Amino acid sequence: MLASQRDGLWITVGEEKMLNFSSNDYLGLSTHTEVCAVAKDAIERYGVGSGASRLVSGDAPLLHTFEQALAAWKGFDACLVVGSGMLANIGLLQALADRHTHIFSDKLNHASLVDGARLSGAKVHRYPHLNLDVLGNMLQKHTAKQRIIVSDGVFSMDGDTADVQALLNLAETHDALLLIDDAHGTGVVGKHGKGLLTQAGIVGHSRLLEVGTLGKAFGSYGAYVLGTHEMIEGLKQRMRTLIYSTALPLSVIAAAQVTLHIMQNTDVVEKLQQNIQYFLSQAKGIHLMPSTTAIQPMLLGEDEQALLAAQRLRTQGFFVPAIRPPTVPQGQSRLRITLSAAHQKQDINALIHALFNLG
Repeated sequence: MLASQRDGLWITVGEEKMLNFSSNDYLGLSTHTEVCAVAKDAIERYGVGSGASRLVSGDAPLLHTFEQALAAWKGFDACLVVGSGMLANIGLLQALADRHTHIFSDKLNHASLVDGARLSGAKVHRYPHLNLDVLGNMLQKHTAKQRIIVSDGVFSMDGDTADVQALLNLAETHDALLLIDDAHGTGVVGKHGKGLLTQAGIVGHSRLLEVGTLGKAFGSYGAYVLGTHEMIEGLKQRMRTLIYSTALPLSVIAAAQVTLHIMQNTDVVEKLQQNIQYFLSQAKGIHLMPSTTAIQPMLLGEDEQALLAAQRLRTQGFFVPAIRPPTVPQGQSRLRITLSAAHQKQDINALIHALFNLG
């Protein structure tokens, strides 16, 4: 790993200062003046750390206020804030599943979902990426009493999206729960960035759980689980990664509260969506993988090709790292370009010019 220092849209690696097209800070809010000021004020008021797990003495009122606001915005009954997306998915699947459970997981799911499924002790069935016919056949074949369908919403390395309505239809048909990780959809997809499930009109369904992160479009840190009141109350008693982890610092919750207000009341999400559309309109002819999200991968194939392309971009002042196995399948190394609301048209134009001249 190379040490790096971010400064808004810029990143410095060693002696090189480059325009950053690799961050998941999709709305540019991690450095927003108001967000940073509120976080600083929260440190002065509450201190740096929370001091204990939520079930001991770290369950501050601010956490409850934010959970209620996020659940209402997302259209779910209840919300539970936890330490990170990794902790959320591992703890959630361990709480929901045991050795009698069957989990049906997309082959390109995030590592947190993969590890959560493995560590739960459940029987895991992996279906080909986005192949709902195979998933349907698997559900028909494996008729366990407890079944869970697990999928990313927006896939982090491909930028494509799951058909969440079709997945919910399968869950209803086969009496299963559906868990969607919308970490890369929240703040990016749909009106005000409410995410993939809101766009599909299925939020709040009794079979549905949504996981998301505060560390991407929210520009802060932590994660959340959304579901019914009954489900969330049960998780508070069974989710080991919540019970045995120190609660998040209130500074990051205060920051996330402000970013939620900004998403709801400004055009920042619309600016990101406009940047995505502009990039796609100007990038015709570049070998991009199919995506309408902020993640725009350029498939190059072998590791050496991706590493060489990333290095050439660095010499032109752009930071777009090469993504290689085991993060992606063998022979599918790529540049993972990510767009932000903070990018200007001239930034995008300059990157596209560099991409066209890679060969």
